Amino acid sequence: MLDLFRRRHAGALGEWIFPSTRLTLRDPDNTRARLRDVVRGTPWEGLHPHAFRHLVATRLDQAGLSAREIADYLGHERISMTQDVYMSRQTTGVAAAAALDRLGPNESAG
Repeated sequence: MLDLFRRRHAGALGEWIFPSTRLTLRDPDNTRARLRDVVRGTPWEGLHPHAFRHLVATRLDQAGLSAREIADYLGHERISMTQDVYMSRQTTGVAAAAALDRLGPNESAG
């Protein structure tokens, strides 16, 4: 995907990668309408554009990227925004369980 953006930017007539027909920022309503046209007949038909952000965050999380890396990709200044809104909580804490399994009866707290 990044290669696609780089190619589009290199060949762009203006500063925007996906400009309007007047080379300005695209209107969000027009962009959503175009996206609906593009995904019609695909498994993503009916998916709200904001849901794509969740999908991207989930896939990046599953790929092992850190919350900071995902936040940077999504354009969030605060990692907490990414974690609270876009990243699902894990139902099992494998790393935490492994750390707790290493605790022995002779270890003292604190």
